[in-house]
Amino acid sequence: MSKVISNIAISLDGYVAGPDQSLEAPIGVGGSRVHEWMFATSTWSGEGERTVDDDAVEAIGQGGAFIMGRNMFGPGRGEWDLDWKGWWGDEPPYHAPVFVLTNHPREPLVMEGTTFTFVTDGIDSALKQAREAAGDQNVSVAGGASTIRQFLQAGLLDELTLHITPVIMGRGERLLDDIGDTTFEQVAVVPSKTVIHATYRVVR
Repeated sequence: MSKVISNIAISLDGYVAGPDQSLEAPIGVGGSRVHEWMFATSTWSGEGERTVDDDAVEAIGQGGAFIMGRNMFGPGRGEWDLDWKGWWGDEPPYHAPVFVLTNHPREPLVMEGTTFTFVTDGIDSALKQAREAAGDQNVSVAGGASTIRQFLQAGLLDELTLHITPVIMGRGERLLDDIGDTTFEQVAVVPSKTVIHATYRVVR
């Protein structure tokens, strides 16, 4: 049976993005530090030898459908700038349908390898559409922190993989605040020289 999963890089003190996210700093000021391990992989850079970090990078991109919050798709609030097509250029890293949570309607955006569908009626609707699109494959909740928290709070996430990086952010956007008495069961831990890849099952 397919699962609802999430993969996200996180600092030792629980932050997944820095403060003051903007067009110039999409992951917030200093937020790119939690992703340096990813940028250094041969999968990302095209250089060097393959490591377990490459396996983790590839796993992040796997899924039959993806769900993300509006801020992960683009900056700003309010009505859409229809010229904005995401942070990733003409070829997004998603090769399956993506469902974007938003309060403002927008027509689906068809791009190379994927279609972004904008969902205005909440996470349950987004998940229903994503499951239908994914078929037998997993649905991946890509982020950001607020979106993953909503799925945890609603009891809709099956599995969470944290890529724990040895940095202290101090401020920014925390992932695991306000999730109540959610219980996790450790499934796997894979260390590398730069990061720990830890997968947890959400116990219901």
